[in-house]
Amino acid sequence: MPLPKMPGKPATILSVKDYPIATGTPVVQALPEADAPGTLQAVAQPGAAAVTLSTPARAAAAPAAPQKRARSKGALLDPTVGVGPLTNVEAPVLNQKIPAAKPATAVARANTSPAKAETPLAEVDAPLAQVETPAPKAQMSSAETAAPAARAPARSTQEKSQRSGESRHKSKASHAADRAGGAKLFVLDTNVLMHDPTSLFRFEEHDIYLPMVTLEELDNHKKGMSEVARNARQVSRSLDALVAQVTDRDIDLGIPLARLGNKDAKGRLFFQTRLNPNPAPAGLPTGKADNQILGVVQALQAERTDRAAVLVSKDINMRIKARALGLPAEDYFNDHVLEDTDLLYSGINALADDFWTRHGSNMESWQENRHGTGYTLYRITGPAVASMLINQFVYFEPASNEPPLYAQVRQINGKTAVLQTLRDYTHGKNSVWGITARNREQNFALNLLMDPECDFITLLGQAGTGKTLLALAAGLAQVLETKLYNEIIVTRVTVPVGEDIGFLPGTEEEKMGPWMGAFDDNLEVLNKSDSDAGDWGRAATQDLIRSRIKIKSLNFMRGRTFVNKFLIIDEAQNLTPKQMKTLITRAGPGTKVICLGNIAQIDTPYLTEGSSGLTYVVDRFKGWSHSGHITLARGERSRLADHASEVL
Repeated sequence: MPLPKMPGKPATILSVKDYPIATGTPVVQALPEADAPGTLQAVAQPGAAAVTLSTPARAAAAPAAPQKRARSKGALLDPTVGVGPLTNVEAPVLNQKIPAAKPATAVARANTSPAKAETPLAEVDAPLAQVETPAPKAQMSSAETAAPAARAPARSTQEKSQRSGESRHKSKASHAADRAGGAKLFVLDTNVLMHDPTSLFRFEEHDIYLPMVTLEELDNHKKGMSEVARNARQVSRSLDALVAQVTDRDIDLGIPLARLGNKDAKGRLFFQTRLNPNPAPAGLPTGKADNQILGVVQALQAERTDRAAVLVSKDINMRIKARALGLPAEDYFNDHVLEDTDLLYSGINALADDFWTRHGSNMESWQENRHGTGYTLYRITGPAVASMLINQFVYFEPASNEPPLYAQVRQINGKTAVLQTLRDYTHGKNSVWGITARNREQNFALNLLMDPECDFITLLGQAGTGKTLLALAAGLAQVLETKLYNEIIVTRVTVPVGEDIGFLPGTEEEKMGPWMGAFDDNLEVLNKSDSDAGDWGRAATQDLIRSRIKIKSLNFMRGRTFVNKFLIIDEAQNLTPKQMKTLITRAGPGTKVICLGNIAQIDTPYLTEGSSGLTYVVDRFKGWSHSGHITLARGERSRLADHASEVL
């Protein structure tokens, strides 16, 4: 496009005192007729500076910047307009076209003609009027402000502090419907159903709408043995059970989601039963499934003005496209255990400095012998009990020379708790397979690992905190020394960090060998701890250890039952909640399950720190009398590894 010509004669700049002052204030009125839609006109009236708008556009008061070519498809702005502040207007005339598809703020500027540049201009002593433009999605505005109150929202009483971040990601339509107390209509993308096949029943009192293209995509992904194919088939079976023995009228009115026994699902299921005249929003190709779903949401906004229609998708780009088109879109939050990982249960509680002052008056203490070890127990009553959980570790480290307290919560009865002192694994006489704890958290972890009453343990921590070494040492001590378990079973997720190297030869254990390099390294450290055995003794010990350690693949776990086994699940952060449930339910009588992982190193696609299976079990098992959790905070691998974890 050629650049506009500059004016041949410069405008005359007058001083402020030469401008006559006009009385009156700007008056905003609508013209009865307009020459063309999207045209703004500013007309001066006698006695008042008037600004009139012919179409729903937005006029905002702002100083005029040097005006260049317009960024819209309308006419070019007049390049001869002066570049000073718009304080002097005699006959403001603006005829600028604003594209209707992009309802941005339109600034009504008063332009003077070059031919009348020497004429004194009337000064306007009031700012230009600002008129808010109603968005082209007028139906959505009504849905936001006038949501039905027929059904009160059934708020869940189990709202946790971890879900505090969920409200930050809700759309404005959802927030408006929540304030009005109306049920929303969620349009589900296919990836939500394939991510969580039970998502149909996770929206409480709200209704579900399935476009026809979603059913088509489910049919395309149902073949195969992958997790996505299994989820697609499960969703298809659920939909088939819902539509069984229903009439056409029932489908139009919505199928109750609670008819399959899901009492929490109080909404209804709607299908797309009519053809959408606009299969995709204007300007987007109609052959793509995502655009067709966006077209369905757009049509629902125009049709259902009484409620908010919200798109739910795991596809980030699709949500961005929906927001760009003015459509409300949200992520699927139900699989998120928590939004902020800083709120994750750590298993450790630091007692306040005035703990003994507030809880020592009515304290009781006694001695008990458990599993051949003597412990001191304290029964305390006070406000600190409210923040405690069973099997949580508490500690009190005074600044003075008083002895510190390291204890484990054993019982909680109302405002009374029983604390049990710990075995000091930092001392060499209490070493586990030659390993002693190097810090407070490792001491807590070894107390859990060596406790026969604790069946499920989770250890979190960054690289080098000793998770694998502690678990393996505790397993060897309880398998070969105390003979509490028959053998150690080790498994992990086979998710490569980089590109896959291809198929591996050999048996199941040989195929898993390259994935178990971390255990081989730790076994080497544990085997060298016995310096008096000699080379032959260490070789015999290594053969004995190898005979008691079995390496299994996750692919063959379903249907198995482990009895009296010490099961270690390494890299558990790469497991989904469903996979974690499959593994934990393999535990038979006398089996201890240990999950190790670092939620900051997730390699599985589509998993986040909040939706990881490891985060899921840490949150679900906290407070159970036969489980425990410790977050290891201090690295002990080497000074190089510790510094790399901090600065990289």
